[in-house]
Amino acid sequence: MPLPTMRIGDRRIGRGQPVYIVAEVSANHNRDYEQAVEIIHAARASGADAVKVQTYTPDTLTIRSDEEAFRIGGGTAWDGRTLYDLYSEASMPWEWQPKLQKVAGEVGLDFFSTAFDRSSVDFLERLHVPVHKAASFEIVDLALIEKLGATTKPLILSTGMATLEEITEAVEAARHAGAASICLLKCTSAYPACPDEMNLKTITDLERVFRLPVGLSDHTVGLAVPVAAVALGACVIEKHLTLSRSLPGPDSAFSLEPSEYKAMAHAVREAERSLGEVRYGPSDQESPSLVFRRSLFVVTNVSKGELLTEASVRSIRPGHGLAPKCLAEVVGREAATDIKAGTPLAWDLVR
Repeated sequence: MPLPTMRIGDRRIGRGQPVYIVAEVSANHNRDYEQAVEIIHAARASGADAVKVQTYTPDTLTIRSDEEAFRIGGGTAWDGRTLYDLYSEASMPWEWQPKLQKVAGEVGLDFFSTAFDRSSVDFLERLHVPVHKAASFEIVDLALIEKLGATTKPLILSTGMATLEEITEAVEAARHAGAASICLLKCTSAYPACPDEMNLKTITDLERVFRLPVGLSDHTVGLAVPVAAVALGACVIEKHLTLSRSLPGPDSAFSLEPSEYKAMAHAVREAERSLGEVRYGPSDQESPSLVFRRSLFVVTNVSKGELLTEASVRSIRPGHGLAPKCLAEVVGREAATDIKAGTPLAWDLVR
């Protein structure tokens, strides 16, 4: 049974469809509107299909507090900072989004956003985004998932850190609320993420369990992981894009620069083309090489009526003679005519 697909605008997303490449802006705008516009143009030039932003304020994510519980630790790039401080720096002003949506549309990119609370869902609905996204950290917020599902728009769920039970609960909540279609993104919620912890084989297991399109939200710093994910069936690749990692910002270290993003997109396209279909036998490109297979040749001069032997008939290149598997059938039979050494063996030459 074929896996379901998802439609985002005029694009169908799923197995057998072109990979949908999403350039994640995240905090790389550095609260500079013109920089956000540049990222959109860079995304288009780099081969992305969509650009994604994030819709929240520090007050919709947390509270202002210096208490230890609100300080970041654990070996992240943001250790020691308060959540409120980090989200204040990283958040995108909501009033930019209608203008950025227009810029994206003008250059042919889909534009959507990750919603982090009910008010951001309402805001994005007013923008008529073609698809909604829930972040890995919010997958356990079933009320938010239900709010997103109730829009009846396609929904992308990132699954970083989530157990199978938690993913199941989120999928069921979204479906029950009315989500038209769902795509899951395998994600490792570390910044940057280590390739050793990506566990990309989970992509095929998510497909098996949920019978949904599955993609990858990637925070590794290289290009190999998205390509490997496509080989395993990922139909969406989401990757952070920055104009330069030399620019300050909380997400720069694990984002790709435009030239790198373009190389990744090219590699992804090559990977998806190379998957092809289940096919045996020579391809069109291989067919000219059939001549270089082995076949049976007469390798010594043989007179009419003389018995063919393993000394006079050998399996050699090129492939103009009988198939090598016919050797046992011709050895011991008579030559039907005089045969010159170097002649490809054919059935009309033996009797």
